[in-house]
Amino acid sequence: MNLWTTATTTEAGRHAASVAVLPVGSFEQHGSHLPLATDTIVASAIAAAVADRYDLLLLPPITISCSHEHAAWPGTVSISARTLDAIITDVRESLQRSGVERLVIVNGHGGNYVLSNIVQQANVAGPQLALFPNRTAWETACQDAGIVSTLHDDMHAGEIETSILLHVAPETVRDGYELGDHVAEHPHLLTLGMGAYTESGVIGRPSLAASGKGQRIVESLAASFRSTLDLLVS
Repeated sequence: MNLWTTATTTEAGRHAASVAVLPVGSFEQHGSHLPLATDTIVASAIAAAVADRYDLLLLPPITISCSHEHAAWPGTVSISARTLDAIITDVRESLQRSGVERLVIVNGHGGNYVLSNIVQQANVAGPQLALFPNRTAWETACQDAGIVSTLHDDMHAGEIETSILLHVAPETVRDGYELGDHVAEHPHLLTLGMGAYTESGVIGRPSLAASGKGQRIVESLAASFRSTLDLLVS
């Protein structure tokens, strides 16, 4: 699966898409079996599937975002919420100057809470910006894929994320994920960080992961995106 856009300026001009898709990932720990770039890979896979299915302009991903709750582990790098806000604002303004008035943010990291406020504020005068996938789309995708875990229990580096990477980037999944299960409640995550609830960095059941599940998740999300796109182009 081609996760990164390789379009030329000539192809983009001929395409003349009215909606762009921007993957937003992160660079944070995902236990010992998944790469730091997991969320970026997930966001890019979903964005690529959506852009291909609906003929939209695929943008390259934002690869570092708000991962402060993961700071207890080596390799994690974060930017502030205000910086992420500024990046999104600059991208939107640049797109508008080139005639692309609508933008979809495909978010791969649950800690990017500021994205919800960016979208909320941008749509006061009418739908211009969308955030995808929402919880309903994720729940539908998990049901379609036969995911056993709940979204609450499978919070990080578990069945869902491991399945997606086994499908789109299997070479990045390290051996031993079958033994990496750790389930824990995490009621004060934003106050205490992930380190208060897991030593391994995992909250979920990666042992349940399978490539086929990952494929069905991505396909289901691409299908669910139709209702979001209809809001922007109606």
